[in-house]
Amino acid sequence: MRVISEEQLGAVLAGLPGRPRVVAGGNFATPRRALAILDEALAEYRLFMLNAQGVLPDREGVELETPFVGAAMRGRANLRYFPARLSLVPNLLKESLPPDVVVVQTSVPVGGTVSLGIEVNILPAAIEAVRARGGLVIAQLNPRMPYTYGDAVMAVEDVDYAVECEEPLASPAPRPPGETAREIGERVAHLVPEHATLQLGIGGIPDAVLASLLDRRGVGIWSEMFSDGVLALEKAGALDPASPVTASFAFGGPELYDWIDRSERVRMLRTEKTNDPGLIAGRPRLVSVNSALQVDLYAQANASRVRGAVYSGFGGQTDFVVGALHSPGGRAIIALPSWHPRADVSTVIPRLTGPVTSFQHSYIVSEQGTAAIWGRDATSQAQQIVDHVAHPTAQDDLREQGRALGFALR
Repeated sequence: MRVISEEQLGAVLAGLPGRPRVVAGGNFATPRRALAILDEALAEYRLFMLNAQGVLPDREGVELETPFVGAAMRGRANLRYFPARLSLVPNLLKESLPPDVVVVQTSVPVGGTVSLGIEVNILPAAIEAVRARGGLVIAQLNPRMPYTYGDAVMAVEDVDYAVECEEPLASPAPRPPGETAREIGERVAHLVPEHATLQLGIGGIPDAVLASLLDRRGVGIWSEMFSDGVLALEKAGALDPASPVTASFAFGGPELYDWIDRSERVRMLRTEKTNDPGLIAGRPRLVSVNSALQVDLYAQANASRVRGAVYSGFGGQTDFVVGALHSPGGRAIIALPSWHPRADVSTVIPRLTGPVTSFQHSYIVSEQGTAAIWGRDATSQAQQIVDHVAHPTAQDDLREQGRALGFALR
């Protein structure tokens, strides 16, 4: 690794030929200063990120690429969306979308290594792919990046160039769960067995689930990501002290970042491990809890599109639903409010009109109740969803349309 000035890095990047593909750390670990230097140096390039946050370059010559759309890419005309399970995104980078440059934000060097900190995810695979074709690995060294263990640790020799830039790590805006989310969280908590291992997605409902489990003991975490709610479980003594919190990325507030810095309680692994359905299935009582935008009477969930336009993507939901269903004593739970207040529509509809994110779940939960799905025939599943998940004002219409679809609903 050669530490250089920002001006020197700009000169290196300006010499890249053609329209390079740049893979950068996403979520809340984006190397913003390094990307700003890159954007100034290159007239044209393709930028590949997962769940991009904040502000990205918005000009002619920049093409955005992702299999999971974050707020910074949502609705952009220059976006190319690649549908893919998160566990398969490393294959995209090794086969269809090989990178020319990988830009990451890391800790400062320690003992000949740096750490990817809060964002491991697909970055090890991207670094391997760019190394295989002679591309560049660039690090933004930030003393505020936590040093985490596992696959986060990389040798300084794996970095070509680095720039030093101390800046606070970004955090998501705090959004305390509302009454509906808290009620859903309590219902989901009743479905979590003793000594379960949890996977939770992103959002207010998963956070509310964690808040409802503070009195548990022996809880494990095997998830693609975790946030502040996991720290609350640790403080409450709910987590299994013999089992490290295992995930691929994290985001939260400064206290969470301080906790995971050099913590043996946290192990950050690459996506191919955390999201491997076979490894997930190997953990007993694995309970996956994910949100959805809609569910239908076929017990299918849409968690990726709004009115036909991509909102996010498959993410890890499909990986964990499959893994949880194969886990001994495991459960795959979809949790959502019965009514979308902003759109003023039911989140339970007769049949999805767009792509399905996941299907064949154990339970679907709303603030109205819990629908038991797995092991029931198709009509019983639909009946459970109408009676226990749908908002009361939508139930009569759902029964009528369900009968038109062939369900013998009462």
